[in-house]
Amino acid sequence: MAQSDFLGGGARWKSRKKKKKRETVSDERGQQNSKTRNPLLQDPFEVLGSDLLLAILSYLDARSVALSLPVSRSWYAVASSDRLWSSKCMELWLGKAHIPRLAQSRGLPKLAAYSLSVMDGKRTRIMREDLCDHAWQFHFNKEAPVYWRDLDPYWQGSHPLMRRYFHPDGTQTADPDDRVWGGHESCFSTVTSFVGDGEIREHYVRINRWPRMFVSRNEDWSWRMSNHFTSYSSIADPEKTGGTGPL
Repeated sequence: MAQSDFLGGGARWKSRKKKKKRETVSDERGQQNSKTRNPLLQDPFEVLGSDLLLAILSYLDARSVALSLPVSRSWYAVASSDRLWSSKCMELWLGKAHIPRLAQSRGLPKLAAYSLSVMDGKRTRIMREDLCDHAWQFHFNKEAPVYWRDLDPYWQGSHPLMRRYFHPDGTQTADPDDRVWGGHESCFSTVTSFVGDGEIREHYVRINRWPRMFVSRNEDWSWRMSNHFTSYSSIADPEKTGGTGPL
């Protein structure tokens, strides 16, 4: 093979390689320009702006909004705004019997208020503040003696139902016209025991020396305490300024 043919072939190979490289660079630039021109391939925040993105997020449920928080700093600023989570809190609290005090703390971000409300709504350990902040409906259960049930408006189909009140000094009282309340001294205590890993083993409320009352929570965040003979139910008070329960 002549040297000129060899050199010519090498030149053509280099020329093709450069051309291919230029085409590759051109394709990459074309793809980038295509992304720039196509809004569907861009960050919605950059295309729509914060106000419109906020309006869209307001139609999503709280969980979906929370999932958008880690997208970027710009998304977090919008998705965590008080303007957005104020309405989410109102939706969450609608129909609830009690609004937790810790979620009403002044200066608390609304996203934190929402999260704390959900956590508190799942709490089943009743505290002294819970007992004292609410008025309680009281009635005897079917297993109670007939004498007491005959005095109980709950069983007679009359109103108002009996109420009980817990006080910070550890005492309990009733309304003045209560037919069951005998004016006797009444005190209460909450008892909680734990297993080794901090899990609650036993939790109940005791009034005087009467049978212990076990505690449960309803879907509307109200409380229920009961034993074999009596039942207590917290009365809804979502309108209480500053909320209720422990901080």
